[in-house]
Parts: sequence; structure tokens; C-alpha cells
Amino acid sequence: MPPMRKRLGLIVLLAVPLLCLCAAATYNLPPIHDRLAWRVQTLLTKVRYTLNPPEQVVFVPQSTIDATAVEAIVRATLGALATPTPLPPPTATRPGPTATPLPSPTPTLPPTPIPDKVNLTGIRHEYQKLNNCGPTTLAMALSFWGWQGDQRDTRAFLRPNFVQYDDKNVMPAEMVRYVETQAGLKAVVRVGGDVDLLKRLVADGFPVIVEKGLQQHPRDWLGHYALISGYDDARQRFITQDSFIMPDLPVAYKDLSDHWWRDFNYVYLVIYPPQDEAQVLQILGPQADETYNFQYAAQKAEDETQTLSGRDLYFAWFNLGTNRLALGDYVGAAQAYDQAFALFPTIPDDDRPWRMLWYQVGPYAAYYYTGRYDDVINLGNATLTALGAPILEETFYWMGKAREAQGDLDKAIQDYQRAVKLNPDSTPARAELQRLGVTGS
Repeated sequence: MPPMRKRLGLIVLLAVPLLCLCAAATYNLPPIHDRLAWRVQTLLTKVRYTLNPPEQVVFVPQSTIDATAVEAIVRATLGALATPTPLPPPTATRPGPTATPLPSPTPTLPPTPIPDKVNLTGIRHEYQKLNNCGPTTLAMALSFWGWQGDQRDTRAFLRPNFVQYDDKNVMPAEMVRYVETQAGLKAVVRVGGDVDLLKRLVADGFPVIVEKGLQQHPRDWLGHYALISGYDDARQRFITQDSFIMPDLPVAYKDLSDHWWRDFNYVYLVIYPPQDEAQVLQILGPQADETYNFQYAAQKAEDETQTLSGRDLYFAWFNLGTNRLALGDYVGAAQAYDQAFALFPTIPDDDRPWRMLWYQVGPYAAYYYTGRYDDVINLGNATLTALGAPILEETFYWMGKAREAQGDLDKAIQDYQRAVKLNPDSTPARAELQRLGVTGS
């Protein structure tokens, strides 16, 4: 080979990896990443989902241990918790082995009439960046109260490693933490909401964040946040600020309440100035009490398990598990989640909510607190397999808890470290490492 050609070949050989490194570094710069990540991830996702359809990954719970052993584990677990969640007091129950305590009746004043139409103004709409509906919706809600930031500010706190690991989810509790530690406001999260309560909050001047399902294409169910800023009884619809679709997006009362909102236990988040707390609690009425709220939502979910079918029935059982878990009924929660997972394979592939464990991690806790450690680990592995990437901090945290309970301390530490690496603000995983005397990640 002539020297000139050999020199040219060497230059090319050295230049190609250098160019690849430069391209990768440039792509990971936040301004570039925000513009290109949608297209790159969409392409990669299509390829991965074609080769390994995530909706076909099915988790099958193992057989539960006997009831006596379960109760012993629950008692021991509750005794070991620093701040245990008390079981609800004895109340009247519906017949059946999985009955849910009924909320005690609370006398209330007749509701004050509200306008037939309300449209709150002063909200600064934003279109979301990649997987950023939570931080964006929170930024829009805060803007109503005069906050001057945008989704970049909320994202830096809620998804600190968004470029490297693309944290897929922000939970309502994380939003509350941002509001109360970074924005100088207060927030409350409740479940089991309904159309009337949303309207009353908006009518009194409080926009409401709701988490709901979204599916625009087959096999592509997602969790999504929206901000309710108005309503119109004549047209039977809400006005929502949607970071993915458009500002002032109309959503029919029936579509929200009878379908998409159920996907997330009818959860809602209200932000307010500290001086308005009494007003918000008055609107919430008995739902202001957290225990009552979960009892009410549990009964609502249990009622729905008697009337629904298909994917809606799956969500009803899942919600029942989540509400029972919040009430400290770990055995009942695990049984309800088992029912949901048993229904999952019966849902048509196009409609399966295969991303569910991205957003809600209740089954991990229910199985862990009833000693079903293999189910925690198997569910975690199934979730990560469907996702196609090891980037869910909550999954690694609960897998670490289960491995530690089984005596596999080395793997437990690795899981805790992965959770902290994915999100340095993952305080539960960091607390576990500190308890074990492990420094660094």
C-alpha cells in the first residue's frame, strides 16, 4: 500500500471513533438532547418493541404462604417499622373474604352552589420535553400562583439524571416535596376523586393536577399529568392545560371520570398558598382526613370490581390494592394485586397497560410486607425486561429490600446503589446504604 494511502487510512481509522465520541457528547448537552431525544428514542423504541414486544411480558405471582405465617410476618413488620401505618379501626364491612372497611358517615353541610362555567386564567402553558409531563405540569400549576420558573427548574429537582438515565416517572409525592421545599407553597394529594370535587376546587380558584392514562396508539398506554383549569357544565367538559397535546384542551367529564382517571386511582393534587389551607380543607370536606380518604377510595374501587370488565377491571383491582396498602392492610392489598395481575394476560395486546409499574410501585410493598420476596424480585425483573433498560430507581430499591430480607446482602447493596445512581435524591435507598454502613455509590 502506498504511504499516502496508508496515512489516509490511519487518519480515517482514528477519526471515526473520535467523531462518534464528539457526536455522543454533543447529543448529551441538554439543549441538543431536548431537541433530538424525541426522534432518537422513538426510533429506538420502535425497533426494540418490534423485536421484544413489552406487552407480552407477563408477571405471574407465586403461591402465597399460609395465612398464619402471613399474619405473623405482618405483625413483625409493623412492629419493626419506625412509623407504622395503623390498621383502620373496626367498622362495618361488606360481606366476603376480602371486604373493605366502609368509611364512617360524617355529617356535612349542604354544598354551596357553584357557577355553571369557570375558566381560570394566569397559567403559563408549556409544551413538555421528553418524558417531562410531570415537571412541566407542575411548572404550569405553579405559574398560576406567580412562580417564575419553568419545566427546566422542576425537572432539575424531580429528574436530576434525565439526560443520562431518562427517569421515566415523577410521582405526586415528589411534586409535593418540590412545592413545599422549593416554591414556598403547600400542596395536598388525595385519591378517589370525582367530577364534582374537581369543579368545586376550580370554582374556588384552585387549579388541580390529575394523573391519568393516555393512549393515542395501540400498545402504547402511558401515564400522563394534566392541569384542570376550568369547566363548562353546558358542554359537560373540563378545560385542561396539557403539556403534550395543547393548551385549553377540552376533556369530557365522562371520558375523564369513567375511563382515564381510573388508571391512577382518581388521584389529584392541589397547590395553594399557606394562608389558604383552611379553605382547601373545607372544600375537601371529609376527604381532608387521609385515613377516611383511603377508606373511601378503597370502597369505590371494590364497588368497581363488581361492575367492570377488561382493562377497567384490571385498574379497579390495582386501585383496591393501592388503597388497602395505604390503610396498612398488606394481606388484602397483596390479594387485590394478585387479582389485577391475573387479569393482565386476558387484556388484548393493543390495550395492555404494560408500563404500570413505571408509575405505581404498590405491589412491591404489598408483597414485601407479606414475606413474598421472590414475587418482589420477579416483578422487578419483569418490569425492567419490559422497559428494556435498568432505569427505574423505585424498582431497584424494592428489589434491594427483598434481597436483603433473603440474606443476599451483596446484591441488595448493588440494587440500593443503582437506585441512588439513577436518582441521587433517592432518599430511601440512600438511607438503606447508610444503615448498612456503605459509603459512595
